[in-house]
Amino acid sequence: MNIVVLVKQVPDTYSERKLNSSDGTLDRDATDAVLDEINERAVEAALQLKEAHDGTVTVLTMGPDRATDAIRKALSMGADKAVHLSDEALHGSCAVQTARALAKALGTVDGGFDLVVAGNEASDGRSAAVPAMVADVLGLPSLTHAREVTVDGSTVTVRRETDDGVTHLTAELPAVVSVGEKINEPRYPSFKGIMAAKKKPVSTISLADAGIDPSEVGLANALTSVTSSQPKPPKSAGEKIEDEGDGGAKVAAFLVSQKLI
Repeated sequence: MNIVVLVKQVPDTYSERKLNSSDGTLDRDATDAVLDEINERAVEAALQLKEAHDGTVTVLTMGPDRATDAIRKALSMGADKAVHLSDEALHGSCAVQTARALAKALGTVDGGFDLVVAGNEASDGRSAAVPAMVADVLGLPSLTHAREVTVDGSTVTVRRETDDGVTHLTAELPAVVSVGEKINEPRYPSFKGIMAAKKKPVSTISLADAGIDPSEVGLANALTSVTSSQPKPPKSAGEKIEDEGDGGAKVAAFLVSQKLI
């Protein structure tokens, strides 16, 4: 079984993040970059399926040159190879453009794919729509919010967990599955895995290689844009309430003023 995992390099959630004042896009050079945590869980899910059914795991990312660090992290976990769609013209692409570009890039994976695995949402964009949009572009079933994933022959089944409850979804392969943060605990790369990752093949492709016209991507052609932004205000000191027998009433009054009760 050939599995492709969609991964993304994102700013570390513990670092300060900001937008470029010139175009409203995320300033990726201003912060430390890491493989998105939910993508690690997607890689782990793919590796578990590989161990159960044999096959290969390919990671696919779209991003600048530095995104190779995220690729190497996934390879050190045990993925077999990678495809890196990298082109300056991709800068500022919206979620729809990203989904279309990834769908085209999937067509360049050697051996094709039986299953595409992704995280439900990246920690930078938080659109939670790209996996489903990739499936729509490819005309494939989309099984989202997976807590468990199993494959039996040509059928994939997921246990889907949302705020509305638990649902079991089944589809014929090929299909696209997006996983939630509770699906597993990703393995920690061993020293052997880290060293092996340096020798695993990474295919870097451009828009032309993927058959993508430059007019289909990029900030100038994006369907969404940032119209304005402002820095997060500094934290202010809290309000201290002295209890002189009426502390409860003062707290209640404060909560009312904040429209919390």
